[in-house]
Order: sequence, then C-alpha cells, then structure tokens
Amino acid sequence: MDIQNLKGTPPKLVEHIIELNITIPLVHQAKYRLNPNYVTVLKQDIDKMLTKGFIQLVEKATWLSLIVVILNKNGKFKICVNFRKLNAATKKDPFPLPFIDEVLNTVVGCEACSFLDGYSRYYQISIVLEDKNTR
Repeated sequence: MDIQNLKGTPPKLVEHIIELNITIPLVHQAKYRLNPNYVTVLKQDIDKMLTKGFIQLVEKATWLSLIVVILNKNGKFKICVNFRKLNAATKKDPFPLPFIDEVLNTVVGCEACSFLDGYSRYYQISIVLEDKNTR
C-alpha cells in the first residue's frame, strides 16, 4: 500500500459515523506478545499512517481491539485490526452494499463513473471526530 499517494475523500463530502448499541458493554481485549519480526513491520506501518494523518494518538479509548499481523502468500506482511467485538456492538446498516453486477448495470451508458479504490481500504473515508476520540 502506498500511503503517501492516498488522498481520501474530503470530510465535507462524507464522514463515517460509528453507531453503537448501548446495551452491549465496552470491550478491552487482553494484550498479547507479538513476534519480534512483526513488531518492526508494525511500527513502520504505524509511523507511515501517523505521518500521513490516517491515524492519530488517542489518550483514552473506550474500546481496545487487537492488532493482527498476517504474512501474505507474496511474502509481504499485512496489518489488520481485529474489530470483531466492536463490529458486534455496532448498529447494523440497513442498506447493504450492492452487488457488483447491479452497480455496473446502473452505470452502463454513463459518460463518467468513479469508484473508491478497494485496495486502499477504509483510509479513504474519514471518521467523525467524536468517534475518533472515543472508539
């Protein structure tokens, strides 16, 4: 992933809101040791994201989720965050993503069409400030 070239969408256009089910208790997952080889890769990736502004330091978080480092088939490391418990507490979106064939059928004959880059994942849409500081 080339973080330096990602521009993202302007916050005035769209921001993501995290709506939680308040009946579910907050989760602080237990820490565990990472493989020392993974720590170096993880630190480099975190430093890149901090520099670019995709992530920021938070003094007090109400939720703690674990970081998982995966070795891809191509030999490169992939950094993931285990958000399963946070996802379980998030209110479900009643509007699921459309199937790709439905999307393509709607843009047939259009002069121009734009998609978010799936390779760049969620870095393209920012999160509302209130949710950044508390989740």
